[in-house]
Amino acid sequence: MIQKSNMHVDGKSDGRAVPTKCPNKSGNPLAEGMEGSRSAEENTEQTTASQTQSWGDALSGLRGVREAAKRDKRLQFTALLHHVSVLLLESSFYALKRDAAPGVDGVTWTEYETGLSERLKDLHSRVHRGTYRAQPSKRAYIPKADGRQRPLGIAALEDKIVQHAVMTVLNQIYEEDFLGFSYGFRPGRRQHDALDALWVGVMRRKVNWILDADIRSFFDEIRHDWLLKFVKHRIADRRILNRVLSGCSSNPNRLRRSFQSRIEFGRYAVANRKERGEGKPETFNFLGFTHICGQTWKTGKFQLLRKTIHQGLSAKLRALKEELRRRRHLSVAELGKWLRSVVQGYFNYHAVPGNLASLRSFRLQVIRRWMRALRRRSQKSRMTWPRLVAIAARWLPQPSILHPYPNLRFDAKHPR
Repeated sequence: MIQKSNMHVDGKSDGRAVPTKCPNKSGNPLAEGMEGSRSAEENTEQTTASQTQSWGDALSGLRGVREAAKRDKRLQFTALLHHVSVLLLESSFYALKRDAAPGVDGVTWTEYETGLSERLKDLHSRVHRGTYRAQPSKRAYIPKADGRQRPLGIAALEDKIVQHAVMTVLNQIYEEDFLGFSYGFRPGRRQHDALDALWVGVMRRKVNWILDADIRSFFDEIRHDWLLKFVKHRIADRRILNRVLSGCSSNPNRLRRSFQSRIEFGRYAVANRKERGEGKPETFNFLGFTHICGQTWKTGKFQLLRKTIHQGLSAKLRALKEELRRRRHLSVAELGKWLRSVVQGYFNYHAVPGNLASLRSFRLQVIRRWMRALRRRSQKSRMTWPRLVAIAARWLPQPSILHPYPNLRFDAKHPR
């Protein structure tokens, strides 16, 4: 039998999470008690203390949800929406990317911040009254490394705020249900955490095979009716369910599974394949890196090597070429400043141990494309290669390894 819980946690109402910034004029004792001849400094201190206490209450409520989810893996939560408070909506707003593209409403993060307090109170009221309605997502497409385009739905800003707030509440439950090797879209877990776990697993375990599997167009073709059924195993709050699926439509298509290959891999792969008269072990791609069976140059022991995926590198350079063509009217200094951010951003992700050659190659190719863009400004261009190399030395960062060895970071995050 599935147990149900009226998860108000500590029994308090919605209002406990709403900060009292100024007295209302309804004549109640709270309003009267805040009036008088207190100094502005005292009022500020009391307002800050009230906000801190309210946020502390909100966090305490979320912790209570998580503890209940941990205690009983079959518990259904029937009352969760009251955790979506004004303070949680505010926290969700500031968690969004400030320079993200606007949705169909055209409202940017900066514009919404003007009068934020009143906007969030109104949004909170609409959510809890049941009058909030999600707007359609704006469709955009981003290029993939294989030449295809990935569809992207850009939600309106208020929808992003509500989605983030609801996600924060639901994470308290599902973070207790997910398994340790699950990394996708989980708070506090990045792509490099998954890469570290894979590296440690291959290096420390007796791995002989890698199953390289993929589900094509997963988010496009997932059955939303089945998704709702799985959510209902834990969530019985109809208001939350309505908001979770407010932007979902029924999709009868079935997932198209594509099991690409089974790859012989690991510390014994080279010897086993050599014994059978076969060539080198195959490689596989994962999260931007090609994984290769290699060996250390000192001892010849097995070493899992990672190189930037060639197709991804080429796609990045093609996109850079097009953007340089649009920006080539800018001054050398402006181009240098922009390219520095591009190169540094690339290094921040790809600068893992053993990938230095790929970093050097990327930087060199960026300089070459910069050279072509500058020369196409005029047929009498005086830009020479030695001169541009000197300019690039000023603006573009030198390649260096920025990430620690995977086992060091993994062991630090998962001490035994």
